[in-house]
Amino acid sequence: MVSAIVSAQTTTVIKFSLVAESDTPKGKAAQRFKELVEQASQRRMRVDVYPNNLLYKEADELEALQLGAIQMLAPTLSRLSQFGLQEFEVFDLPFLFRDRADVARVIEGPIGKALLKKVESKGMVGLGYWDNGFKVMTGNRPLRMPADFSGMKMRIYPSRVLDKQMDLLGAQPQIIDAQQIYLAMKAKLIDGSEGIPLSIQTRRLYEVQSNLTISNHGYMGSAVVVNKKFWDGLPSASRAIIERALREATAYGNDLAERENAAALVLLKKNPALKVHVLTPVEEQAWREALQPVRADFEGRLGRAIVSAVTSELNRGKLAP
Repeated sequence: MVSAIVSAQTTTVIKFSLVAESDTPKGKAAQRFKELVEQASQRRMRVDVYPNNLLYKEADELEALQLGAIQMLAPTLSRLSQFGLQEFEVFDLPFLFRDRADVARVIEGPIGKALLKKVESKGMVGLGYWDNGFKVMTGNRPLRMPADFSGMKMRIYPSRVLDKQMDLLGAQPQIIDAQQIYLAMKAKLIDGSEGIPLSIQTRRLYEVQSNLTISNHGYMGSAVVVNKKFWDGLPSASRAIIERALREATAYGNDLAERENAAALVLLKKNPALKVHVLTPVEEQAWREALQPVRADFEGRLGRAIVSAVTSELNRGKLAP
């Protein structure tokens, strides 16, 4: 009994809240992180994972983290940009990244590290990035050219970049929690959305949408953050365990996201209820031209430095052997 009491007193509990469901790549990565931390710490640390908004809604979780009600989160980068960390909007710029290798060059290099450092001003510590995938468009009508978006009510994540994107396409941006997208589409409160193939498949949006356009026009990612006061109070050995576990869980989850998005896209293409269209080179160029002012707007608000740094890094990647 004494041993049990001592053990309980020395156990550090980490509440890890997720918007994602437990069977998604993010949910599985969180579970892998839990297992690694508990094993490496010999159960002196316990990670309690709460997926699918069990503790907090998506709009409330960052405030809960700041207050110390939970210790860890993996919010979307778009969500961070709405939390006074506008520099993260750079990840929402359309057609910025060609592929996952481009993303990795930015988030794993000095730019990604510098951005994570900025979250400390909000009472958080940034530990890493999780990939969600590249976005496609769904709609209740075909979306091939920019003019096709005219008048449509399109769901977006909260982001001024995404808001401007839809405005330029002639659509009306709508901010709705992820859990409410299906019902909003069914009730015809929104006409379409942008998102990753896996979310479209798992949320069964093909039941309430007739068209999908494979555009890969934007990247969606998340940052894993921890309450700063909690982090600073941990022994250095505990922080090292968490960092190692997160690196392994990140590699696992990011690879899983790539594979599961590809598998979801195969299923969506086979779905007879859904008309799937891949942008032609001519159509893609029309999208790029229509959305070009998004970058100018971003640079006007936050300066050209961050965009120049990202594009320079990506250009170096193109020249690499």
